[in-house]
Amino acid sequence: MCGIVGYIGKNNAVDAIVDGLHRLEYRGYDSAGISIVKDKKIVTYKDKGRVVHLSEIIPDNNESNIGIGHTRWATHGKPLKKNAHPHSDCSGKISIVHNGIIENYLKLKKKLIKEGHKFRSDTDTEIIAHLIEKFYVDEIKLEQAVKMALDKIVGTYGLAVISSREPEKIVAVRNSSPLIIGVGDNENFIASDATAVVKYTKKIIYLEDEEIAVVKSDEIKIYNKKNIKVNKKIMSLKWGEEHISKNGFSHFMLKEISEEARSYANTLAGHIDYEEGSTHLGGMVNLFPGNSIHSIKRIIIIGCGTSWHSGLLGEYYLERFTEIPTEVEYASEFRYRSPVVDQDTFVIAISQSGETADTIAAIKEAKERGAKVFGIVNVVGSTISREVDQGLYIHVGPEIGVASTKAFLSQTLALFLIALNIGRKKHISLKAGLEYIRELEEMPKKIQMVLDSSKKSMKNLAMEYSKSKNFLYLGRGVHFPIALEGALKLKEISYIHAEGYPAGEMKHGPLALIDGKFPTFFVAPNDSIFEKSLSNIQEIKARNGKIILLTNKENRIPKNIVDSIIIIPETLPEFYPFLEIIPLQLFAYYLAVIKGCDVDKPRNLAKSVTVE
Repeated sequence: MCGIVGYIGKNNAVDAIVDGLHRLEYRGYDSAGISIVKDKKIVTYKDKGRVVHLSEIIPDNNESNIGIGHTRWATHGKPLKKNAHPHSDCSGKISIVHNGIIENYLKLKKKLIKEGHKFRSDTDTEIIAHLIEKFYVDEIKLEQAVKMALDKIVGTYGLAVISSREPEKIVAVRNSSPLIIGVGDNENFIASDATAVVKYTKKIIYLEDEEIAVVKSDEIKIYNKKNIKVNKKIMSLKWGEEHISKNGFSHFMLKEISEEARSYANTLAGHIDYEEGSTHLGGMVNLFPGNSIHSIKRIIIIGCGTSWHSGLLGEYYLERFTEIPTEVEYASEFRYRSPVVDQDTFVIAISQSGETADTIAAIKEAKERGAKVFGIVNVVGSTISREVDQGLYIHVGPEIGVASTKAFLSQTLALFLIALNIGRKKHISLKAGLEYIRELEEMPKKIQMVLDSSKKSMKNLAMEYSKSKNFLYLGRGVHFPIALEGALKLKEISYIHAEGYPAGEMKHGPLALIDGKFPTFFVAPNDSIFEKSLSNIQEIKARNGKIILLTNKENRIPKNIVDSIIIIPETLPEFYPFLEIIPLQLFAYYLAVIKGCDVDKPRNLAKSVTVE
């Protein structure tokens, strides 16, 4: 959600910034802009629409060694040119880009207007530029003026500021909104996401909350909120530019679905313990040394969207294997309802980006109440990875498509690894543990089998149902979260209404919707509750509903009861979700393509939701 890029150095800032903004398009945005210092003046270009449009309105002869750019996802103010970032002060000597929300902006704006400041936009962001202008007088340096302005602000921000008065520096500061510094050779970068700078450098500094950085081409100084200089560790990215290219695929989403067998294997690597029939999880050992794992009286899983769905699967695994009461909470609701959390509560926070604002807030709430917090994240060095007590990286590589696919699969695997780790210390036998880990290691082959067999069939199925305006997704037990996630994928990228429901709840409302134009996906392998699912299928068929059945065998299915069948390989009952989700992701993808939707950048959505 929103993207920041800044550059200062030996090369042309315009080229580096526009390139970086292109790489941040996956985050979601509706306008874009850039400011540079040229001939001792701030020059700004911005407009609503895509980055490609921005690059077209920037004259060819615009060269500068310093600049900042932004992609905006509208919050305060419609997606119009006047509301696009960067924003400037009255004098035009200051330019800023901002991610986040200023909560007290109306009060500050009224006061600034009374003092004579003229506003040009409807945004909350613009007040920051005018506050900086207010304090940026006499011998005050830019970083001092920024600090004085932020002392007046309540809210969240990732902020980059330049001034024509001091064209040799960019000032950057963060508070609950991600910001990194890319360290180059006589050039440095500011960005909200490392994908913007990986083409130029793999050396990254992660800013912490309330740290302020003064970035020059050959020098970086960082200060904490007490204005004390701090020495920051330079991290090295483990992935490169090749990981954020499509590699011949039509869309990032299809590429990322196609990578799921490898992503799963990367998450699993190094975590199998054959001797104990369990899993190696260093973070769990550090968090619960000795026998302290038995102190856990309650488990809470927090996440948003797709991560919440993986949490529902984790709830099933954890309660089954550990017999510890487990709940799954929406991170966005967690801290607003006085959650019952104490030192005997184990909290698991899930976020692909590691920057989800609601999840970060929930983590802080849980820690304040004494809970031990474990993170499952993908992005190394992200805010959540630093906020939690311990954690597990899923290592699926960059996920560029807004609709999460490979991360969901690996988040679910990570939760299973935790459940088995605790379960072996409590109730699961060595024999059962060994059976699970042997099947875990077989799973990449089966995932690849599903990928290879499903692409053509799901494309054909999507063509068959391309005119449908509604879908129902049903499942029981461990298959219910897959029904939810399948429906979410369809909604996200094709804009078709879809609902996921527990199959047993079908008679309590959804059945009223069923007719010949309302198809139903039924996720129902042949397991202990298949007969129950078969009864639900019969009820839908009796009302002329179209049935698409996702199962593992055909031989127990009466003829003429289903309209389409998707077959997945046999596995242990707990592991069917790893295979079931793949055809549903592919169906959503192909249906969105048929409809002509922007698959990787669906309307109104952002990859990294960094504001509440």
